[in-house]
Amino acid sequence: MLKVGVLGAGHLGKIHIQQWQEIEGVELVGFYDPSDVQAASTISQYQVPRYTDLDALIAAVDAIDIVAPTTSHYELAKRCLLSGKHLFIEKPLAHNLEEGKELVKLVKEANVKCQIGHVERYNPAFLALGDINVQPMFIEAHRLAQFNPRGTDVSVIFDLMIHDIDIVLCLVKSPVKRISASGVSVLSENADIANARIEFDNGCVANLTSSRISLKKMRKVRLFQRDAYIGIDFLEKKTEIIRLKDTDVPEGMMDFPIEVGNGEKKIISVQMPEVSNLNAIRTELEEFASAIVNNKPVRVSVLDGYHAMDVAHQILKKMSLHNEMHNV
Repeated sequence: MLKVGVLGAGHLGKIHIQQWQEIEGVELVGFYDPSDVQAASTISQYQVPRYTDLDALIAAVDAIDIVAPTTSHYELAKRCLLSGKHLFIEKPLAHNLEEGKELVKLVKEANVKCQIGHVERYNPAFLALGDINVQPMFIEAHRLAQFNPRGTDVSVIFDLMIHDIDIVLCLVKSPVKRISASGVSVLSENADIANARIEFDNGCVANLTSSRISLKKMRKVRLFQRDAYIGIDFLEKKTEIIRLKDTDVPEGMMDFPIEVGNGEKKIISVQMPEVSNLNAIRTELEEFASAIVNNKPVRVSVLDGYHAMDVAHQILKKMSLHNEMHNV
């Protein structure tokens, strides 16, 4: 039985606690949260023991799930890693790049499993791509949300865009060449809407837009590559793949011919891969537990988390420079 402890019992922490209680082969030993109010409501809802001594909880488990505020990720993770515990850290990995770099080093030294909670990697619509060969040359991502005061202590880059940054870095296997960005604060002290353009060494360009002051919600990524378009709707859990094929390829149920010029004809083939009805948070936690028990690699490594953080900080820097130039 894998023994797990949770650090943080806020909104997301409670969701993690609920999921851990239902995962087979796992014993949720307890949770730690300095807030008596959060702790009381958690105990009332889930009847899970509260530890007021952090080191006692760390000592009692095999793995720790950190769902605390980002500013505390580094200190909490460091204590766990120095005790040799496996770690799940909710995104982003750390508060700044120096802390993130140190955690990458500590994970390697501790030789433990460490997974970062970039949950969109487990979105059923993204998983529906399966083994499809994805080689995008242009990516368009829109992540729009209605205003919610929770999360406005950070820029929309770390609140929302970081999800798409991780997805893009996962899909484009090439170093980042150039970044440009702009953003404005509207209802909070930090940027509430932002746009970033990421250019890669292989020629791929990703255009990311995130807003937390929209009237409607949207979480879509569109991929364009040679002879194919792939649309992923993370909100509606839908995936579509549209390909150009030669006319001598047998037609399918959703194929139709078009003329592409000079009398040449092609077939437009529309595929809608089956999207499973799974809980993304439950799946990422189950896979993390399985990686520990079966000694397998995690899907979202500490390095993945660091790279997403790195690009996010570069975007923030470019936004600041852009704003300074236009405020002169």
